[in-house]
Amino acid sequence: MPIGFEIEERVAGIARRTTEFVREVVIPEEQACDGNVHAGPEPLRRRLQDAAREAGVFAPHVGTEWGGLGLDLCGQAVVFEAAGYSLLGPLALNCAAPDEGNTHLLEVVATKEQKERYLRPLAAGEARSCFAMTEPAPGAGSDPRALTTTATKIDGGWRLDGRKWFISGADGAAFAICMARTSGGPGDPGGATMFLVAADNPGMKIVRNIDTLDQGLFGGHSEIAFEGCEVTDEAVLGEVDQGFAYAQVRLGPARMTHCMRWLGVARRAQDIALERAADRSAFGKPLAELGMVQQMLADSEIDIETSRAVLWRACWELDQGRPAAQHTSIAKTYVSEAVNRVVDRAVQICGALGISGDAPLSRLYREVRPFRIYDGPSETHRWAIAKRAVRAARERKATR
Repeated sequence: MPIGFEIEERVAGIARRTTEFVREVVIPEEQACDGNVHAGPEPLRRRLQDAAREAGVFAPHVGTEWGGLGLDLCGQAVVFEAAGYSLLGPLALNCAAPDEGNTHLLEVVATKEQKERYLRPLAAGEARSCFAMTEPAPGAGSDPRALTTTATKIDGGWRLDGRKWFISGADGAAFAICMARTSGGPGDPGGATMFLVAADNPGMKIVRNIDTLDQGLFGGHSEIAFEGCEVTDEAVLGEVDQGFAYAQVRLGPARMTHCMRWLGVARRAQDIALERAADRSAFGKPLAELGMVQQMLADSEIDIETSRAVLWRACWELDQGRPAAQHTSIAKTYVSEAVNRVVDRAVQICGALGISGDAPLSRLYREVRPFRIYDGPSETHRWAIAKRAVRAARERKATR
């Protein structure tokens, strides 16, 4: 089957409106708050999302049944990149992490009643959410199988006990999707279950909001304690002991949507670098005419175009319903590192201006560095990529 990368006119129109909306509405708001929204200023979120609705670009990833635009992943790749040109663009379109990934998970896995209670308000921007899987060492992190949080069966429901941290967007979230172990022990490949936990549950408490390098994630990153947290049987998302399988439903596409958004950041950094190189002169000529600057600009163009290509390939595989683990790992690894290179070169080209608060590059730099760690660090993905490649080679040899 041939791979098609044609952009449908409807998608192109949404992307054009998003580009205009981000430049005219979102970037001024980002500049006013210096991109720092960890404290979660709710009036800002509401204002941006109301404006996105008016512009016709709200919730591009959400199914039409739930009030969204219903784009597939290939369509999302185009629109999310346009939204990511500003750190607050995805928030405005209601396609920021972790809500975007949780929306997809709920659409696929939740019951009808769960969708009405949790998905509908989340898709409409009336509520926020978080995904509680990562734990302090020695618990789940790059290796989810190390999961230590437990869910114990009680009369009519379950009791959750454990500690989670770096839970993005938890402060102010209406509910959490908590991963807990219902069978087996840390290191076992199965035995995890997902639970929907309302924020007002007395057994779930935010211990602290963690100070991090990045500042642009609405609601920040929190440490959460589940202590005797009781939920009903209706709180189980999907089937008991199938949590790791459902995590893949969420994480594969979520890795790609991260790449889409950060690719927009890379484009913005490159635009700033190009403008600076054209306007700033040194040694008697514009920076853009100096060979070493030209090399940096060219390498960034290569990184952006290559990132887009591997991203679209992975999205096409997912849209086709094909096994896409290898392509999503390749895309996540390459794009996360390429985005860092592009922003780093832009800072270098802009010199002192690049590290100052007079240009947005320093805050972009802070935001993109963690991308090489979350949703699987580059080292973990490389390990998985190599394992799959070796396995495929052995299978080919066996069939000769």
